[in-house]
Amino acid sequence: MYRRSDSIDSVVVPRLAELRPLTRDLKEALLSENRSVVATASQALADALTRSLEVEPFEVVVELARPRGSRSELHGLYEPGSSGNRARISVWMRTAKRRQVVAFRTFLRTFLHEVCHHLDYELYGLRESFHTQGFFKRESSLYRQLVDFGAE
Repeated sequence: MYRRSDSIDSVVVPRLAELRPLTRDLKEALLSENRSVVATASQALADALTRSLEVEPFEVVVELARPRGSRSELHGLYEPGSSGNRARISVWMRTAKRRQVVAFRTFLRTFLHEVCHHLDYELYGLRESFHTQGFFKRESSLYRQLVDFGAE
């Protein structure tokens, strides 16, 4: 399973022209510093992405300040679906210590990291979602495809 995950190094996303404006909308939403606006934009991107990839949709929850443990901050969390419940991705839009809105790049990469966990189960049929080199390459692949670097 680990080797299979490591061997998948990109995600081919159909209909990118439909997704890139939603990525820009998410960037604008984050600038608003309004949690509900960010949540709506995040869910819109998630729904379009799952439709494009033809996988089960998931719920996006946007929280305010990141929880802090003794050693690290939690940036995002993926919870697989179970017993008829949809999978859930939680992302935090503010830093734990200073409570500042995170940079768009950080927020989007965290969101896409959690999306990759979902894709491991739903698109690739993996029983476990490991942080392999292939996993991080898939995350970067999604980021490069969704972000219009001319607009950053």
